[in-house]
Amino acid sequence: MSSESVDVRAVASRLLTNMEQVIVGKRPQILLTLTAYLCEGHVLLEDVPGVAKTMLARALAKSVGCTFKRIQCTPDLLPTDVTGVSVFNQKSAEFEFRPGPIFAQTVLADEINRATPRTQAALLEAMAERRVTVDGNTYTLKAPFLVIATQNPIDHEGTFPLPEAQLDRFLIRLSLGYPSLEEESRMLTVLKQGHPIDSLNPVVSASDILKAQEAIRHVHVDEKVRLYILQIIHATREHEDVALGGSPRASIALFRTAQAWAAIQGRDFVLPDDVKRMCLPVLGHRLILKPESRLRRRTVAAVVNEVISDIKVPILSQQMAAARDSFD
Repeated sequence: MSSESVDVRAVASRLLTNMEQVIVGKRPQILLTLTAYLCEGHVLLEDVPGVAKTMLARALAKSVGCTFKRIQCTPDLLPTDVTGVSVFNQKSAEFEFRPGPIFAQTVLADEINRATPRTQAALLEAMAERRVTVDGNTYTLKAPFLVIATQNPIDHEGTFPLPEAQLDRFLIRLSLGYPSLEEESRMLTVLKQGHPIDSLNPVVSASDILKAQEAIRHVHVDEKVRLYILQIIHATREHEDVALGGSPRASIALFRTAQAWAAIQGRDFVLPDDVKRMCLPVLGHRLILKPESRLRRRTVAAVVNEVISDIKVPILSQQMAAARDSFD
């Protein structure tokens, strides 16, 4: 990393500490969200209602001090409700563009699977290219740009499952899960005097995030680790239980998230363990199992674990091994 770049570990630590004032007992999930954010990806939160999916997005937005907008997805939501619309100004006799909520730096698409496919597709260009085209005019979205989408995997009434092309736009997918008895008790104590989200202040600037994102691109990835990533992706395509394996975008996602995870841990090089840690969050929503495999109750998680266990872990140089041991 260059001397001018920000300390990624320090940035992540400040964000984590601040967000944990609101989100109790979910450090691994917060770290995964920060990993996606710091390598310029988007997050799909898939879980049952009431486990703080929306609160996680709000806490992150308030911790960075970026603009935040929430899109409550419903079947009658139109693409222009997301991207914005051109309105005729009678005084100037010209059309004026009024930007939609997608122009915020942090966007929460709540219950995204309740929006129609047409409206879901309105997010595609914004998520992939950081720009929006309306009436033939292209508008660039302000960086850092992050979409956090939530969906309830239990309720299927009135929903439109995300197609593979849309799922592939999300860098990682994760679930928060229910808190433990002790964590839920602590949560009730915290909420007794009011919600801590109301008093949350920014601890990191947007400039710090941009510098961290740039620094992560310079995290070293050894050729052996690069080959390890490719072997994992190719193995998913050849697995007997998989109908659709990881795409080249999945290779890039695994590469970038491993860089970000290493930087958050305070390292300027990627270990095979970083790659393994990122496999399920990156590949879990990208692999499609064969129907007969699903009937046998095979799961994507089991397939990913099999793939990882079948591939020989690369042995790094003595210098990297020594550095790894010092960090451990």
